[in-house]
Amino acid sequence: MKRYVIEREIPGASELTQDELAEIVGKSNGVVESLGVPYRWITSYVAGDKIYCIHEADDEDAIREHARRGGFPANSVAVIANEFGPRGVVTG
Repeated sequence: MKRYVIEREIPGASELTQDELAEIVGKSNGVVESLGVPYRWITSYVAGDKIYCIHEADDEDAIREHARRGGFPANSVAVIANEFGPRGVVTG
């Protein structure tokens, strides 16, 4: 599977409550289970009016279908080409 970063523009995202975030988690997990294709939600980050998600899937179509079924925007979807950090380069 390829790893993707998804940018979701959601006005007021940084003000979502823990209950609202938990509701999103439940919806997303339900959609992942229903897709019928290999799919994995890794993590998400909230920053300002955006949520950045890291997901794994075979193709962008699966990412967009997850967004469509969940009612989540997917304003930008990009394959992660490389990953690195203070411990070095992570090979995929």
